[in-house]
Amino acid sequence: MVRLLRVILPLLSLMWGAALSAAEPRLAPDEAEQARTVTILQQPIVMLQAHFGLATPEERVKQAAQDLQKIAPGDLLSPVQITPTQRYGQPVRLFSINGKPLLLLAQQDLDVGDDLSLDQAAERIQQRLENLRGALIEQHSTHYLALAALRFAGGSALLLALLWLARRVQKRIRSHFDILIMQHRGWVPYRLRSYVGSLERRISAALLLLGCAIASYIWLVWALKLFPATRYWGYSLHRFSLAAAAQLLQDLIAALPDLLSLAAIAAIALLIQRLLRLLFRQVESGRLRLPGLYPDTIKATRRLLSVIIWMFALSMAYPFFPGADTLAFKGVSVFFGLMITLGSAGLVSHAMSGLVLIYSRALHQGDYVRIGEYDGFVDDIGILATKLKTREGFDVTIPNAVVASGKIVNLSTHAAHGGIIISTGVTIGYDVPWRQVHAMLLLALQQTEGIQHDVEPAIRQNELQDWYVSYELRAEIVAGATPAQVKSTLHGHILDVFNRFGVQIMSPHFVMQPKEAIWVSQEKWFSPPAQSPTPSAPAENGGDKKIP
Repeated sequence: MVRLLRVILPLLSLMWGAALSAAEPRLAPDEAEQARTVTILQQPIVMLQAHFGLATPEERVKQAAQDLQKIAPGDLLSPVQITPTQRYGQPVRLFSINGKPLLLLAQQDLDVGDDLSLDQAAERIQQRLENLRGALIEQHSTHYLALAALRFAGGSALLLALLWLARRVQKRIRSHFDILIMQHRGWVPYRLRSYVGSLERRISAALLLLGCAIASYIWLVWALKLFPATRYWGYSLHRFSLAAAAQLLQDLIAALPDLLSLAAIAAIALLIQRLLRLLFRQVESGRLRLPGLYPDTIKATRRLLSVIIWMFALSMAYPFFPGADTLAFKGVSVFFGLMITLGSAGLVSHAMSGLVLIYSRALHQGDYVRIGEYDGFVDDIGILATKLKTREGFDVTIPNAVVASGKIVNLSTHAAHGGIIISTGVTIGYDVPWRQVHAMLLLALQQTEGIQHDVEPAIRQNELQDWYVSYELRAEIVAGATPAQVKSTLHGHILDVFNRFGVQIMSPHFVMQPKEAIWVSQEKWFSPPAQSPTPSAPAENGGDKKIP
């Protein structure tokens, strides 16, 4: 016991500061009163107010601490004595134990509001010191230490049981949540189930960890208070946690107006966004028509306005963020601003090009286009890039700046039934009637699957070259058909038809003047499969049919 007293007593003598005491305890001491107060074992003893010579009350508190450190464990067996004396011409009371001084109490240390004489105040201080002396002797006894050890073991076992029980409860909650998702699968989309399950597991694990940390902290504070050797640290942790909780609560109460302002700004921004969403849904469905808004630009317009609304809301809410006026918050803002400035050149260029593509309506999702060396269906028009699905089945991502600065050929714009217009050509010599070539091309077109036969094709004589005529066939394919596959099938039928009627597709080239003129006599103008026009039919002139 003596060894324990030698370890504990110097620690107890250092317990000064945050206390609620003068000659009589006070309920709300200020910082100056706390600095002049002596406490032992978290119990206020006295608040010194008198000046002794050049010594201030704070210096007297420090001197009393030094005197307490000189007390030996055996001195605690003697009672606390009060000795009347004189210091600096004023009556004082000297407190001592086993002949060793503890502290001095002067008349000026008393508060007029306490309505106590010097002897009455000294007796009360003596009673407090005696109570503390008896508590110290009792707490360092073998009986007390054994009881504290039993309490420590019981508390530790209870903590472990609580942690085990919390883990079991967390597992049961997770199992119940998983079963709930399976029973009500319609509540959560299939793609989001894995994310919702992962989020639930993370939240439950975080709550379990937080609860275990709080329980362990409470157990640690309680365990440190059990033993005299660690009681000082237990009370210190207790004071720290209470002060932190009080400060957090105070900051939260002080920040409530700003938090309410943030909530109001967010609610207004969300309300405006939802109203615009309802408006855009009406426009997208065709029930409402507004100038400048089209169904194919609604999605981009909604995103753009949402970004503008939330950026404006963020700028309005910035002054209300907790800590917005601190240097750390300003430093983070400068850091993000620098990152945006350094990386915004290409980003803004692609974003502006994306807006140009969307609002110029040069291409739409699902159109078949040719951009540079790539041609395919438009899979997505994003803010930064446009994605194509080529005829080979590859996905090609083209930056919007490249798309906007180049040439875009849209093969779906003028299609009557939502399909795609394809074209092909042949070069035939002047000895073949052009009417026969038209008829053979139409016959090959009729045999090809995937052609929109409701729309009449167009056949042109594009050029009259030196040795041959260049013909072009334009037709529309059905929606959903692959242009490359339909075109390949059409080429096969053209070869078959021309071979059947004995017309070569190979273009002639002459190195000298033929012996006979290369021309077609009138009786051969309607060679099979061409048919002679009826009187009611329009004259054949090789012009366009329906396809432009």
